[in-house]
Amino acid sequence: MEKATRKYFPVFVLPTMIAFAIGFLIPFVYGIFLSFCKFTTVTDWKWIGVQNYTRIVFVNGKLDTTFLHSLWYTALFTIVSVLIINVVSFAIAMLLTKGIKGTNLFRTVFFMPNLIGGIVLSYIWLMIFNSILSNFSRTIVSTQWSAFWGMIVVVCWQQIGYMMIIYIAGIQNIPGELIEAAKIDGASSWQMLKSVTLPMLMPTITICTFLTLTNGFKLFDQNLALTGGNPGKMSQLLALNIYDTMYGTTGWQGVGQAKAVIFFILVAVIAVIQNKLTTSKEVEG
Repeated sequence: MEKATRKYFPVFVLPTMIAFAIGFLIPFVYGIFLSFCKFTTVTDWKWIGVQNYTRIVFVNGKLDTTFLHSLWYTALFTIVSVLIINVVSFAIAMLLTKGIKGTNLFRTVFFMPNLIGGIVLSYIWLMIFNSILSNFSRTIVSTQWSAFWGMIVVVCWQQIGYMMIIYIAGIQNIPGELIEAAKIDGASSWQMLKSVTLPMLMPTITICTFLTLTNGFKLFDQNLALTGGNPGKMSQLLALNIYDTMYGTTGWQGVGQAKAVIFFILVAVIAVIQNKLTTSKEVEG
């Protein structure tokens, strides 16, 4: 059986590899090539070298801080959302594994926002925010920080339930004998959390951190529907900034593609670093 599996392994893998090459690898490589070109369509291109990359920061010899602003704004948004989502979802997961009444109902209620699409969810929250802020003659896009915290609320409300389910699964997989041994040794709740629960949950923490980190950097739908980058593009996250460059400015498709390449490299590097750090903690645990 094992020999037959090895023999026909390429036959089963080939369709997947072809689909991967057509759907991702070839467009990705061609996209990198187009970032060095001036183009309006993917077949109508002219090689211009690194001009697209220089135009990301400098336009007509003047510094353009739009992309740099989106970069640090996205980094701050990601850090805040990752911390809030993981801390709150872990706390809820711990609470819902204590055997309280209505646990299944609470799990369903917390998870339901994740089933709603980002665009629809953002429009619902937009009406809620603006109806409240109208009492103070303001809207969600009155300042970049009201827009920032509005997006934080929406993203956390949507993702906490999903991460909660992952944390619950991790908590339930902790061997009961470890918890019993800690109780017999007289460990306090804090000592059990620090020395038993968290070390055993490191694989789960790695997954949840990776998901929330990449979701934060890639956020687009909620940004587009909730703020549209207003006021004055000050609430643009990186994904929306790239979209606006590609489709909002004539002749800037190449610059948008260059931004997309930088965006990919940035997210990939951060994801790898995060994975290395949390995996090392798993080994220590």
